[in-house]
Amino acid sequence: MNSKERMLTALRRGKPDRLPATFHQWQPYHLAQYLGGMSAAEAFEHFGLDAAVQCSADMPQFWASEPDLPPGSTREWRDEVAVVSAEPDNRVCHHRIATPEGVLTYKTAGDRRTTWITEYLIKRDEDVELIRKYMPAPRLDLAAVARAYDALGDRGILRGFVWGDQAGCWQHAACLMDIHELILATYDKPDWVHGLLEALCEKKLRTIAAMRGAKFDLVETGGGAASSTLISPEIHREFCLPYDRRLHDALHELGFLVAYHTCGGTRGIEELIVANGCDASETLAPRSIGGNQEPWEFKAKIGGRLALIGGLDQFNVLTRGTPREIRAAVRALFERVGAGGGYILSAADHFFDAPPEHIRAYAEAARECVY
Repeated sequence: MNSKERMLTALRRGKPDRLPATFHQWQPYHLAQYLGGMSAAEAFEHFGLDAAVQCSADMPQFWASEPDLPPGSTREWRDEVAVVSAEPDNRVCHHRIATPEGVLTYKTAGDRRTTWITEYLIKRDEDVELIRKYMPAPRLDLAAVARAYDALGDRGILRGFVWGDQAGCWQHAACLMDIHELILATYDKPDWVHGLLEALCEKKLRTIAAMRGAKFDLVETGGGAASSTLISPEIHREFCLPYDRRLHDALHELGFLVAYHTCGGTRGIEELIVANGCDASETLAPRSIGGNQEPWEFKAKIGGRLALIGGLDQFNVLTRGTPREIRAAVRALFERVGAGGGYILSAADHFFDAPPEHIRAYAEAARECVY
């Protein structure tokens, strides 16, 4: 099997020739700092891994934008950016968004590794109406996706992303207002929270409709804010599940496979993840990296109803462990999670300073895991 066939077989809960092994979004920092500026596709090929290349063309997020470029502007949503600092390790941007009915502001900061929010967009209840009316949801450039798909070829899969700072509605809302305030609002003003989620869902459904014909092998939804290390199963059931299901139904109608991303905890929401209709659950974060159950515990509960992606501790094992420890962890995941197929080995989330020789050990160990 080639890498694309291997990964698609696993995503369809089948048993490929050997354990597929990849990473979720190879970070530009690592590519530049450790791999001489290779592209993600080149890095996967360099180590003999199965490529999973993210294509988010025309799907701008605050964390993926250059400091001096607004992540999306229209005549009725003019994002004016003041670059306070463009230093690579001290990026600071202040955003002023002008709409026909009012002004919104937010601020971001970042370094060469990542970007974070320092001031949230939503400050008043009525700000949601400005978002509903004027926040733009761009159309996907299908030609750009096709070029990325053709360039990748059979080296792996091309991953897509539903528009928004995060793909899921709840997770996107958590990028627009402080998560603690959002959680409290589910008790104090649940109708207002549903109004915000509905506004985001309608925009996401429009962008999904415009994805018809896109050459994506897999489309990512969800995000870490729905993890059960952050919110209760009850909040997930009411404020995540209904909107996740609508997005997944729309994606399936267009023929896409869907991966639901939780980043951290899955304990207590296993059946809700199955119920949202996704094809694969990621990233199976183990307890050592902040998850609340081990990948094989999750597998036992969902009983082969979903494909699984992830499971490897990217800090304590991939970055700080020894090659011997990395090989042992890969073998354990193959035997305890990958048994029977339906599993793609991956780091549980992003890494930044993993030594190349550790990645080599990871790739070699995975290639030895033959079905």
